Amino acid sequence: MFAFAYAERSLYLAIREQAARDEATPADALVVFGAAEYNGEPSPVLKARLDHAFNLEERGLASLVITTGGSGGDPQYTEAGVGRDYLIQRGVAEAKILVDTRSLTTYESVKAVTLLLRQRQEHTCVAVSDGFHLYRIKLMFRSLGITAYASPAPDSPIEADSYLRTLHSLREMVNTTLWYVGIRY
Repeated sequence: MFAFAYAERSLYLAIREQAARDEATPADALVVFGAAEYNGEPSPVLKARLDHAFNLEERGLASLVITTGGSGGDPQYTEAGVGRDYLIQRGVAEAKILVDTRSLTTYESVKAVTLLLRQRQEHTCVAVSDGFHLYRIKLMFRSLGITAYASPAPDSPIEADSYLRTLHSLREMVNTTLWYVGIRY
């Protein structure tokens, strides 16, 4: 029982330590992980991720930006498409943006991004998401042979709220544990 409790605490700490560490560095691509969109507009969570990716792109950290996320049940818009449109409106050249509009889970997004990078013979990315999400994202990329650097969105409404931050971090513990035992989603 003690070993299990220690492992839980260690995983929670690993998730939170990764959430607090910005590893943004030059890479082949910036990858913005999807979050909800509302009628073609990014949710506050998605907007925070996109704004952070825009700032990283402005710093010249990558020549490519990849937005991810499927429709989530919306018949007209996808998270990736809304992200692309938002970044173009902010001034990112459309030619610099690739989209993965089919993925509905984090693992599907990581697999799709890995394929896009391999097609271009590239092997590194900066993963942009909420801090709580980045530990597992890096784990997934590593398993597929991609070097991912984590860069948490500093204005994340989830990370700013202690209750939501804890709730989402605990959920990531479950998702990461499922990953470790071979359940991929």
